[in-house]
Amino acid sequence: MDTEAQVARHYTHGALERSILDALARAGKDPDRLTAADLAGVDEFHLGWRPSTIALSQDLRLAPGQRVLDVGSGIGGPARYMAEAHGCQVTGIDLTEEFVAVATALTRRCGLADRVTFRQGSGLALPFPDGNFDAATLIHVGMNIERKDLLFREVRRVLRPGGRFGIYDVMCTDETPLPYPMPWAADAVTSFVEPPVTYRTLLGQAGFEVEQEVNRRDFVLARWQEMRAEAAARGQPPLSLRNLVGPAFEERFANVLRTLQAGSIAPIQMIARAI
Repeated sequence: MDTEAQVARHYTHGALERSILDALARAGKDPDRLTAADLAGVDEFHLGWRPSTIALSQDLRLAPGQRVLDVGSGIGGPARYMAEAHGCQVTGIDLTEEFVAVATALTRRCGLADRVTFRQGSGLALPFPDGNFDAATLIHVGMNIERKDLLFREVRRVLRPGGRFGIYDVMCTDETPLPYPMPWAADAVTSFVEPPVTYRTLLGQAGFEVEQEVNRRDFVLARWQEMRAEAAARGQPPLSLRNLVGPAFEERFANVLRTLQAGSIAPIQMIARAI
């Protein structure tokens, strides 16, 4: 089995849409009258969650009518946010067939199907013409991609000159071996965490100029503490990443939090401009 097939299998749930709809019902939501915010507990599968999506979108300076590509779009949380909050036309692409199907169904339930679409495919061979997008995002996806050089060249190809590429990935900040399982990988076979310098170098080689680099470790740890306090006071919310990850949630997120606290990894945001 090749790496991309292993990655897709890692993320496949099997009954994800039903799990989410049942949790929405427990939360008192009408599944046929949803907003993107209703789903934020489960569809922001990255450190910092919805606030990090908001920050990245603002720093990309997204504007109404822009065409945005979300590489590794998961079940569509950031794509729906960018469409709803910024008026963009968003296309998501993801390896995992179930994620694409659930993203499409949830987007329809949010009334955003005219602004957000999803396709199954690889970031290493994007099925889009040259210069097709005004902006692109990569949110906690690069950790599963060994050939980041190919990925960045493909993103540069489909961006117009001057288009911006927003990356928000977990990157290593020292050489400490990572504990597994992690949220993005059960073991090191499909985990390709790199330091920021690798991203900067490969982005430059692909035809980008890095305009911004922000370490969001402290922000994420503060938000994690807020979420723990909320859960202690009110109980676990019906809709959370537990619905997405399943029984492995506790171990995977304990590992990533411990490594984040130790300072061996950090969620890094980069904004690069296509030149």
